[in-house]
Amino acid sequence: MAAAAIPSGGVRLLHPRPWLRNLRRTARPLSVAAASLPIQQTEEPSDTAAMPELPTCAKTEKNTASFYPKKNQTLELVCESLAYKGKGLCKVADTGFIVMCDRALPGEKFLGRVTRKKNSFAEVRKVTTISPHWDLVEAPCEYASHCGGCRTQNLLYEAQVRAKEQQVRDLIVHVGKFSNEDFEHQGIMKPIVPCDIQFHYRNKMEFSFGTFRWVPAELLHQESDETNNYALGLHAPGFYDKILNVNKCLLQGEPANQVLAAIQDIWRDPKFGLSPYNVHSHHGFLKHLMIRSGRNVETGQPELMVNFVTSSYQPELLMPLVEKIAAFPDVVSIMNNVNTSVGNTSVGEEEYTLCGKSTITESLRGLTFQISANSFFQTNTHQAEILYKLIEECSCLKGDGSEIVLDLFCGTGTIGLTLAKKVKHVYGFEIVEQAISDARRNANLNGISNATFVQGDLNKIGENFGEYFPKPDLVITDPNRPGMHMKLIKFLLKLKAERIVYVSCSPATCARDLDYLCHGVPEKNIEGCYNLKSVQPVDMFPHTPHTECVCLLDLR
Repeated sequence: MAAAAIPSGGVRLLHPRPWLRNLRRTARPLSVAAASLPIQQTEEPSDTAAMPELPTCAKTEKNTASFYPKKNQTLELVCESLAYKGKGLCKVADTGFIVMCDRALPGEKFLGRVTRKKNSFAEVRKVTTISPHWDLVEAPCEYASHCGGCRTQNLLYEAQVRAKEQQVRDLIVHVGKFSNEDFEHQGIMKPIVPCDIQFHYRNKMEFSFGTFRWVPAELLHQESDETNNYALGLHAPGFYDKILNVNKCLLQGEPANQVLAAIQDIWRDPKFGLSPYNVHSHHGFLKHLMIRSGRNVETGQPELMVNFVTSSYQPELLMPLVEKIAAFPDVVSIMNNVNTSVGNTSVGEEEYTLCGKSTITESLRGLTFQISANSFFQTNTHQAEILYKLIEECSCLKGDGSEIVLDLFCGTGTIGLTLAKKVKHVYGFEIVEQAISDARRNANLNGISNATFVQGDLNKIGENFGEYFPKPDLVITDPNRPGMHMKLIKFLLKLKAERIVYVSCSPATCARDLDYLCHGVPEKNIEGCYNLKSVQPVDMFPHTPHTECVCLLDLR
């Protein structure tokens, strides 16, 4: 798909200075500026690797000053495109200096106040909208303007996927250093696969309890009948300690929303003695509420798991909530994870079954999977069917049971298990112990005996890593957002498997790793040995900035 045309608008000062008229600088196109972001590969993985630094403006003639907006300065801006991670990208007229704003959408003119300034770009907070963005639609969710989840609900879905496809293309070309001409002539870049279901697609939602409700500034004047200030909902964008109270989320299904509403109705009642956890004082009982959705593979009926994450094990305190939600026919599992740490994680050190069974089930690519409270499972089941079908097609398997598959970052083994019927053996590696246990259980559940799952840290592989399995014909790698460690990239370049299928939830680090695998790292005397054959973006999460990619590499 072609990206939407970008206007020539920019940004102007509300109080322009005469000397600005003398400034003339050459700016790169915004698609390039948003994508040609240098991502440094470190010897130790870091979350910062997933968010590359924005480039500085082009060099100017000698003695020409650059325009750098000052902190707290108010600017009139026009959003020109969506940058990586979904922020609105603007540039200073005549200079090309980049200004980024959260929740600004292409074509929108607004006033923004500078909140942070770096050498290469500035960030602004939107103060007010002067004129709306292109492809405007009404967001159906009452929390869309304030919740950190669905930033683009008020942007036409077709425009969302166009922007995501363009972001992937720009990152692969400019960060991955691949030729745009090759993309066109060789058909490397495939059109993005949209999601047919744009709401109620998540099978897992996690809500947080808080001692104080967070109310957006523009809503403070509204009167409220609430006498209890406790909150159960989602984090305000950028804050770990501010909770936006949510009674309904349009990303999860209606049965899950009914459970959420039932809990909201009673948990604040003083007679139950339930207190939310305070992240500052580290006192309180209720930390998180997790609702997972599956389905009974025999009847097709929904199955819900409700997981209360608490700071201590006091099941008697949870009994009023358990009795309330156990009455819902779809609720088949009520769990309690106990997390005594001061951290914000929902994974407990101990786990207890309060009612029903300890797992729910789901079907994917003809296989049955048991899902526990802390299992990793693709959160969009419908789109996961399409994603895994694309992975299988991309793998180019012979189907005669002769090939070896190495499944890196295998999680609960879903990808490897869906391919097992066509290959000789699958060897999966994953760092999370519970995920490996789930993978083995799911293999037994489906009668799959040609899959071996091993726990291990792929960021710390040794020289003997290749001794754990025969040489694979196909490598599937599905790393988390920081991408692959240089040790693993070196190993793959030495292994020289015929094909690599790289599945990524972070197009930026994916582009970086594709560069290393295909072009090598000259400064480290590392030679690449693969050709990039295809890049397939998939929209797994409508209304969010996240995009999945499936990339095929062939050995040269």
